[in-house]
Amino acid sequence: MAKKPKTAITPTRAEDYTEWYQQVVRASDLAERSPVRGCMVIKPWGYALWENIMRELDDMFKDTGVKNAYFPLFIPLSFLEKEAGHVEGFAKECAVVTHHRLEKGEDGGLVPAGKLTEPLVVRPTSETIIGDAFSKWVSSYRDLPLLINQWANVVRWEMRTRIFLRTSEFLWQEGHTVHATEKEAVERTQMMLDVYAKLAEEYLAMPVIKGTKSEAERFPGAVDTLCIEAMMQDRKALQAGTSHFLGQNFAKASEIKFHSAKETEEYAWTTSWGASTRLIGGLIMTHGDDDGIILPPKVASAHVVLMPIIKKPDHKTQVMEFTESLAKELREKFYGGRRLGVEIDDRNVGGRAWDWIKKGIPLRVEIGPRDIAENSVYVGRRDKKHTDKASVKRNQFVGEITDVLDEIQRGLFEQALTFRENNTMIIDENKAFYEFFTPENQEKPEIHGGFSLSHWCGSGVCESKIKDDLSVTIRCIPFDDREAEEGECICCGKSCNTRVVYAKAY
Repeated sequence: MAKKPKTAITPTRAEDYTEWYQQVVRASDLAERSPVRGCMVIKPWGYALWENIMRELDDMFKDTGVKNAYFPLFIPLSFLEKEAGHVEGFAKECAVVTHHRLEKGEDGGLVPAGKLTEPLVVRPTSETIIGDAFSKWVSSYRDLPLLINQWANVVRWEMRTRIFLRTSEFLWQEGHTVHATEKEAVERTQMMLDVYAKLAEEYLAMPVIKGTKSEAERFPGAVDTLCIEAMMQDRKALQAGTSHFLGQNFAKASEIKFHSAKETEEYAWTTSWGASTRLIGGLIMTHGDDDGIILPPKVASAHVVLMPIIKKPDHKTQVMEFTESLAKELREKFYGGRRLGVEIDDRNVGGRAWDWIKKGIPLRVEIGPRDIAENSVYVGRRDKKHTDKASVKRNQFVGEITDVLDEIQRGLFEQALTFRENNTMIIDENKAFYEFFTPENQEKPEIHGGFSLSHWCGSGVCESKIKDDLSVTIRCIPFDDREAEEGECICCGKSCNTRVVYAKAY
């Protein structure tokens, strides 16, 4: 029997994908559970990753004319009640503040006191509170378009939580725009979806499918919801960003009106769009392996770690001077619009390299007296086996480092794209569809599930039956270049010409 290879993470992805994910988060030092149920503490390595994602997104937003602002964390209950579909969609997830102070109780403990006249909902999303502000900011067509984004936290009281993927509190951005015409609002909705797709593919190296949501999966209160969907390594889908055309629904609820150029009073057209720290969970599940996370260089918390090797005290000065001068030289270079992130790990401990492998840093560099004597460094790449290391001349390493990082970035994307393509099937027969999503009916359970491109008649009844039977949902009605193709609904057999992406999802 072949000896099982040693991995830094146990269990492996094949043994228990869910537990593998939890262990990767822990081993990579990205985040940890907090004492507050369902919440997380994002540690420096994880927050640096989020900062890089924020920086790229923020720049892309501003390139389209968006400006940042900030709105209250608390939303009056009456605001949520203004838009019926919205409150229905979020009611079960709301955390509500009912008192404004604490007092000592009879047993000496603290109890809530000072009941509020109106309960305040802790922000689950901000359409209503921002709509109230917009109703004051907009009075004329000259005030439009109004393009606003906020970086904030939100609370959605989830029953089943998993760090980064679904937590009671998470970090995100939410954009909100106001337009004079339906056409402008629709164009903005598509524009922001394209921004999210660019971030996912060019920076996170995460291939996505762009499309529109079915009515059942639409954002509460929206006329239309656009999304990007990515495939994780367990073949489930992850919604990685959404952009909503709200029509005039929220404008009417919040009285966002303007005087047009024709001197008529009209309701505005609005959009909202958002992405969150869920992207980090998606990044882990797209690129991680059985040794930990693999960070795409364009958003990596740092690009390279220098590990001086000092076995004798009299080597320390020489090795550290070389290491620090190399770090200085590298930090003067730029990659992906920011300075190279360089870590120096001079700990004299075993397993030091494994710590950085688990944390997913793109490049590991060992520096010892022999390397210095040859003006070289010993380099390992995170996208290759941990034993695959090579001696490289210092000048060559410095001169080629950005090319190497680009190669890693491209390779991660191509690997993820190939995986998705290999696990996306066109299925036109009901029995085959059910077998695809039902492991016990598979002769080869290792190929269970993935994305199925199948026809759908547009019926909510068919959509619900598939969901109830298989826990499979319509992830999106994809935007693609294929012509409409006649076929039969995968559920009821009715003739139709719309193929959708079916998958199990996070």
